[in-house]
Amino acid sequence: MSAKIKLTCPECGQVNQLPADKAQAAPKCGVCGHALNDGKVAALDFKTLEKAARNDDLPLLVDFWAPWCGPCRAMAPEFEKAARSLTPRVRLAKIDTQANPDATVRFNIRGIPAFILFHKGREIGRLAGARPAADLERFVAERMALAKG
Repeated sequence: MSAKIKLTCPECGQVNQLPADKAQAAPKCGVCGHALNDGKVAALDFKTLEKAARNDDLPLLVDFWAPWCGPCRAMAPEFEKAARSLTPRVRLAKIDTQANPDATVRFNIRGIPAFILFHKGREIGRLAGARPAADLERFVAERMALAKG
């Protein structure tokens, strides 16, 4: 019997449970049909981010950004490039700190762009400032290696 993993739908916020081996097969939400792990950056609201950070079994790298932030906008293509490279092992999401100010308070964001890596209900790393996709990929690999201990 295959191990199960949980993934939160970025669209409706439903926590989905699926066989771990299906995480690589572009799974869809059982409620709304939205893709759960398709290599694209998901835009989250604060409530969905909290749920995903708390429940998801795959690592989740979140970009805290704002539309008025030049470095954030310049960083977006690199973040999307990292998403394509890291999927299906890691999911990438972004949260607009202007539209979701509670997220900046809850996660103690002091400057943007800022990146937090969550895994199994815990924050396992932070990174600040715009950077190339390769830096994000290296950061995720290093933090996941440390988390496995």
